[in-house]
Amino acid sequence: MATGKVVVEKIGGRSTATSCFSKYPLKFMLPRKVAPAGTDVVWIYSITYGGGIVSGDSISCEFTIGDGCTAVITTQSSTKVYKAIGSKCSEQTLEARIGSEALLVVIPDPVTCFSTARYYQKQMFRLVSDSNLVLVDWITSGRHANGEKWDFDLYKSINNLYLEDDHPLFLDSVLLEKRSIQSIAERMQDYQAIAMVILFGPKLREIQKHVQENVKNIMSEQLQISYGSRRHGSGSSSRNSFMKPEFIASCSTFGPEGKGVVIRIASDSTESVYNFLRQQLAELEPLLGQSPYA
Repeated sequence: MATGKVVVEKIGGRSTATSCFSKYPLKFMLPRKVAPAGTDVVWIYSITYGGGIVSGDSISCEFTIGDGCTAVITTQSSTKVYKAIGSKCSEQTLEARIGSEALLVVIPDPVTCFSTARYYQKQMFRLVSDSNLVLVDWITSGRHANGEKWDFDLYKSINNLYLEDDHPLFLDSVLLEKRSIQSIAERMQDYQAIAMVILFGPKLREIQKHVQENVKNIMSEQLQISYGSRRHGSGSSSRNSFMKPEFIASCSTFGPEGKGVVIRIASDSTESVYNFLRQQLAELEPLLGQSPYA
C-alpha cells in the first residue's frame, strides 16, 4: 500500500484535490492560500516526520493529475537521509499520472545524505502527448558544517518518463557509490551539488527556448572566465592548467519533435543552483501563482 496518495481533478472548473492520504513517515500539506485568488493550481507539500528519512524507511507516493489540472509538489526544506544502520537502504518511490493538458511541477529542495547513508529513489511519470511536466531532481554533497562532503555510501536516483502504452520517453539513472579505488568526493572533485531539470510539454515551449538560450550564455561566460585565467597565468604550469568553471550546465532535447528539454547542472555551491532555478523557472509564475523557489 502506498505511503501517500493524492488525486487532483477538475471540480467546478478548478483544480481540486479530491483525495489525499498519507501515513508515517510521510505527511502531505495542502495549504489553501499559497497561490493568489484566480490561479488554478493545487500546491502539495511533502514532509517527512523528523525532517528526514531514517535508515530502512520505505516511502511510496502516488499522484494522479486529471485532465486540464495544475499541481505543484514541493518540500519545506532539504530531504535529509540519515546514517545507514548496517546495510539498510532508505527508499523513496514516486509514480505520477498526468492527464491531457495537465501540468505537474515537481520542485523539491535537494536531497542531503549524511555520512554512510544509503539512499535509493525511483520516480516514474506517465504522460499523454499533450501533458506537461517540470521536474527538478538534485543532491548536495552533504553536511558541510560537520565536515561531510560526498561521504555517504550510496545514492541512486532513477527518473523515467513514459507516453501512452508505456512507451519509453526518457530514462535516466544517476549512481554515486563509495568504492575502494576512488571515493565519491574524488570523482566529484570540488563540485558540491548536482541537479537535473526536465521541461516537457506544449505549455512550456517558450520557457524551454529561453532556458536553452540562457544556458548557452551562462556557459559561454563561464568558459571565458576559465580560459582567461589560463591566459593570464605565467610559466609552463599555466599552459597545463585550466581553472574549472564554478558552475556547469548543459541542455539537450528529447522525445518526439524535441518536445522535452533536459538541463544538467554541477556547481560548487548549493546557493548558485537555487539562484539558477529561481531565474530559469520564474516564467512559471503566471501558471503557479508564485515563482518556484522564491
